[in-house]
Amino acid sequence: MIRHTVLFRFKPEFPKQHKAAWIEGLNRMAGNIPGLLSLTHGPDLVASARSFDYAIVADFTSLADIEVYNTHPLHEPLKQYSLPNSEEIVSVDFEL
Repeated sequence: MIRHTVLFRFKPEFPKQHKAAWIEGLNRMAGNIPGLLSLTHGPDLVASARSFDYAIVADFTSLADIEVYNTHPLHEPLKQYSLPNSEEIVSVDFEL
């Protein structure tokens, strides 16, 4: 199993309605993308200097399933919200 973790540092001007649409889209993905075993996500609670604003943790059967996820029709539209409204996005994928 592969764990895919993504951290977002948002721009301060990320429109609230766009962020809400992005979160709704994240919620739609769970159980609807082949190979995606679980998906959890949420905002940071600590707000320290080194904190990111939001995290996504997704578990996949294989690395190939991450490729399916990356281009899936439920995932693609979310990029229109996250990419232009993020100062930084980092990720790590590791085997469980």
